[in-house]
Amino acid sequence: MRLGVDFAAGTNMTLTAWASPSDPSPSPVVAAMDTSGDPEVFIWNGGTKVWRSGPWDGVQFTGVPDTITYKGMGFSFRFVNDGREATYSFQVRDAGIVSRLALNSTAGGIIGGGGLLQRWTWLESAAAWGLYWYAPKDQCDAVSPCGPNGVCDTNKVPACSCLPGFTPRSPASWAMRDGRDGCVRATPLDCGGNANRSSSTDGFAPLPHAKVPDTTRAVVDYGSSLDQCRQRCLRNCSCTAYASANLTGAAGHRGCVMWTGGLEDLRVYPSFGQDLYFRLAAADLASIGKSKKKVSMAISVVVSITAALAVLLAITGLLIWRAKKTKARKPGSTIWTASSRNKDGSEGKDHGDDLELPVYDFETIAAATEGFSTENKLGEGGFGPVYKGKLEDGQEIAVKTLSRTSTQGLEEFKNEVLLIAKLQHRNLVRLIGCSISGPEKILIYEYMENKSLDFFMFDTTKSKLLDWQTRYRIIEGIARGLLYLHQDSRYRIIHRDLKTSNILLDKDMTPKISDFGMARMFGSDDTEINTLRVVGTYGYMAPEYAMDGVFSVKSDVFSFGVIVLEIIAGKRNRGVYSYSGHLNLLAHAWSLLNGGNGLDLVDENLNGSYNSDEVLKCLKVGLLCVQENPDDRPLMSQVLMMFASTDTASLPTPKQPGFAARRAAAEDTSWSKPDCSIVDSMTITMVEGR
Repeated sequence: MRLGVDFAAGTNMTLTAWASPSDPSPSPVVAAMDTSGDPEVFIWNGGTKVWRSGPWDGVQFTGVPDTITYKGMGFSFRFVNDGREATYSFQVRDAGIVSRLALNSTAGGIIGGGGLLQRWTWLESAAAWGLYWYAPKDQCDAVSPCGPNGVCDTNKVPACSCLPGFTPRSPASWAMRDGRDGCVRATPLDCGGNANRSSSTDGFAPLPHAKVPDTTRAVVDYGSSLDQCRQRCLRNCSCTAYASANLTGAAGHRGCVMWTGGLEDLRVYPSFGQDLYFRLAAADLASIGKSKKKVSMAISVVVSITAALAVLLAITGLLIWRAKKTKARKPGSTIWTASSRNKDGSEGKDHGDDLELPVYDFETIAAATEGFSTENKLGEGGFGPVYKGKLEDGQEIAVKTLSRTSTQGLEEFKNEVLLIAKLQHRNLVRLIGCSISGPEKILIYEYMENKSLDFFMFDTTKSKLLDWQTRYRIIEGIARGLLYLHQDSRYRIIHRDLKTSNILLDKDMTPKISDFGMARMFGSDDTEINTLRVVGTYGYMAPEYAMDGVFSVKSDVFSFGVIVLEIIAGKRNRGVYSYSGHLNLLAHAWSLLNGGNGLDLVDENLNGSYNSDEVLKCLKVGLLCVQENPDDRPLMSQVLMMFASTDTASLPTPKQPGFAARRAAAEDTSWSKPDCSIVDSMTITMVEGR
């Protein structure tokens, strides 16, 4: 296939997504080549740019780092830009590989927004299509998340920062991790305005490993060297940056791209990308030079004293190790302020420096919640009461307090702070700050207008507000959030207490995973962990975790599967729902699917208004996630592949769910009975001998 523009024939070859998996009419989601600057592929959703490939650098698109790895997998790519056409095409050299490029309008990758470009390959062993590559992938793949002159880097928290010599246009927005306003210069450009050019002329600073900015309004010169472009850019007061247009010339580069105005959609990679040279005033260049010199001097000093300190450090480390071996930690001790107390009343010490987010004083939060008034109380969480508040700038917040009678202690409190403060994703609740200096330990979150998923899901009246499309979007959003935790964030994190009450909903019903007090960080080589302390909620806990204390990413997958089935049925798993047997929700759903009656599970409050293909796909995926053997459960990356698939019949057949044992007849309650016996969800902590 070819994507791009044939100028000679006057044709524009684009890829247009279907309106839905069952509706082949064209949607507003289109992948097309934009040739107004250095040609790039864009995904458009109507008039909105969703994703940008970056220009072709002679080897690959600068915004698709993994393209180069395709060559060893039997793929070859061709990009032509010769004045007659600007096209991209791919071929499969290995006749045994079957591949296709598809555009999905109903999914938006990890950033949402609608529009997902996918490369699929046929897996002969599984007799199914497997997702080989997709874009957009992460928050920096969104178009210009950090605004003009802002740089996005997924390896930093927060991901947005300004180019050196620039400052945030709106410091208040940046403090809330919203960088879309971008950055402005700290020092105005001189642009050769002074006679003494040797001391005041503007210059250029390099930004290594960059995905170069949007080239739509850039000037491309394929005939000039990089140094010639530098001189041209320096003479043009409007020119703000330049970079090589092609990295495969004899001298390592050929031609250049020059930008005017703000640099939009700029990101950096750890080891990919190319050098971008951006314009700075002489004063800022000097400042950067001094900073680099100081760093160099500091490194020299450190290296020179390291040898002298090596023996001392080794001895000190040995002493500390021995001290830790012999000193038992006092029961109930914590790592917070000296005035803090755990639920048993024991004291701890201050480690507030561990935090990477704003710390508010207690008086500010008390004022925001009107003295923690009962009128502002939203409910009770695992830590304690949750209140609605409003900061002085008008921002609405949710205030979670740690009560002395809480089922969770300060260790869980700090765990939540340290984990969620390092994470950023549209399907994770955003932590705004905390307060640890007053009589209460407090977490401050963005306010969720629509409370939690269980607030709607299990109320016969409110659940009618959740139509099927809303439920489907919620399921996909939770899946994207979990994928980020398990695979795409800086850390591999297992939530361990995923349930409907921990899925919050904003004003647009976008799901946000919350409550990270029980979460655990995994090492890159870890596959599972054994624990003596089993925490979580019955009805959502995987059997291997509840019974043996073994947890892994597959434990979260099980919890996700339970939530999917609850969303379809509008009923809790922890109840007895059966027509003729004594099965829980998981086993009942499995029985219905095996009997060809899967749609009988659907919540009657939907009144028959739903997409049956999507329901059956979600039912199958949910049951695959709750299979008894964790090895049989899919990873979240595979779950999203299944959601993106249009062929429900090709999905594997789910095996028996965990906890599918039949109940005693005395516990039987009809599925259709409106007042069926349901035990409220109960968060448990269980310590057992091993």
